[in-house]
Amino acid sequence: MRPLAAAPGSLAALAIALAASYLAERYQGPQLLFALMLGMAFNFAAESRRLKPGLEFASRTVLRFGVALLGTRIGLEQIVALGAAPAAIVVAAVAGTIAFGWLLARLMRRPASEGLLTGGAVAICGASAALAISAVLPAGKDQQRFTLLTVVGVTTLSTIAMVFYPTIAGELGLDARQAAIFLGGSIHDVAQVVGAGFMISPEVGDGATLVKLLRVAMLVPVVVLFAHLFRNGHGGSGAQGKRPPILPGFLVAFVLLVALNSAGVVPAGVARGLGEVSRWCLVVAIAALGVKTSLMQLAELGWKPVAMMVAETLFIAAVVLGGIALARG
Repeated sequence: MRPLAAAPGSLAALAIALAASYLAERYQGPQLLFALMLGMAFNFAAESRRLKPGLEFASRTVLRFGVALLGTRIGLEQIVALGAAPAAIVVAAVAGTIAFGWLLARLMRRPASEGLLTGGAVAICGASAALAISAVLPAGKDQQRFTLLTVVGVTTLSTIAMVFYPTIAGELGLDARQAAIFLGGSIHDVAQVVGAGFMISPEVGDGATLVKLLRVAMLVPVVVLFAHLFRNGHGGSGAQGKRPPILPGFLVAFVLLVALNSAGVVPAGVARGLGEVSRWCLVVAIAALGVKTSLMQLAELGWKPVAMMVAETLFIAAVVLGGIALARG
């Protein structure tokens, strides 16, 4: 694709992302959700010959670049500092939720890929995980629309959790460390984890963020596993399309950045800057995806995906609370 051909659509997605950022800051709402909704309002432009190449570029290449840069937010020392119990709870919750999503999809007679996508999004890091996992799934008729619905669902549920989970933690009598594990281990998106944690205290906010980053670190093995499954035709989705690479380039970059960050090669200021670039890439990508999707198309997917995400959200919260209860005993 010629760079000039991609410019109009990419700039349109950037403009929507800037507007979404303003609204998110003004009304204290989730930036990705605003970007998605604003993008969908411009769905009429999706088939524009002038904008289409740039929208495709933003929704794929910019997306993968943003996911790769998420690696600057994670360091090995952060994971080690958590200790064994929180790590075990997080691993069990992530693996269990993905398996639960797969099982729900089978029970509801939906493609297995949909259960893995929603389960992975709920289990790992919400909208960012949904976009990363979607990038390695085979291209099917409804795959992109389902990804958008997943982004809407997990972002909405994450915001609801941010509001109510701190109260639940208080009602259950969780101490600061336990509350951090609960919030960081069960809320989908990083921003909402931070918000919920600091609603209780700075100590809980910092701890919840570390727990959440451990979940984010599991993005790589999960996406590699999914890429392997669908590359070899074991995903059970029945979708036809180009097989994804066994190790996508953006995941290689993600792992490399985690390693460099862990080794202290990346200065803190640079890491923060790259983290901001990552955030903006994801916002631009989701804006472009929004432009390409209509509400009518989303509605055609039915109620089952929403039910799956709600059930997965309740499941991961129950697993994390169960782990905390076991650790108490």
